[in-house]
Amino acid sequence: MKISLLIFAITSVLLLVSCEEHKEKKHKKKEKEEMEATTNETSNSKDANPSINCDTSLWRFVYDPTRLQAIDYCKTVTGVIEESNADEDGDQHMLLKLDAGQEDLLTKKNMKKKQGDLVIEAVCANKTKLAKVGTTCNGYVNHIQLPKVGDHVKVTGSLVRDMHNGWNEIHPITRVELIK
Repeated sequence: MKISLLIFAITSVLLLVSCEEHKEKKHKKKEKEEMEATTNETSNSKDANPSINCDTSLWRFVYDPTRLQAIDYCKTVTGVIEESNADEDGDQHMLLKLDAGQEDLLTKKNMKKKQGDLVIEAVCANKTKLAKVGTTCNGYVNHIQLPKVGDHVKVTGSLVRDMHNGWNEIHPITRVELIK
């Protein structure tokens, strides 16, 4: 009797865990579909500035896009590159000291953890070193012209909040232009 109760309890727990995993997968799929729908709406919007020309297809190459909350799928900012590093997820991670008048794009975390800079990231610009990134960059190499530290640039891409860290970013970057 005790063994059959134990087997019943174990089976019930396994069934519950399986149901929760299924619900979580369904929830993530729904979030991804909603994000793709919003991306398509934004890229097809008649109000979008055609001269900005953001490439929302780059979202396919963002590692774990569910951690990024879109604020504006096509935003242009200007500033000076203060730091640039190859991230293990394959992205080029840079810090941009924004030109005056754009401070409203920064969060408290940008101020505290990123010295008042905006994070900008070029997806799949480097070799991926993290196994958990999986096939995110497979078949794609970003050929964006990466700026050097000290360059004054105009950056266009998606303005997002990194929900894991609390700071704002342009991620993914569509274009970087040198300002002379």
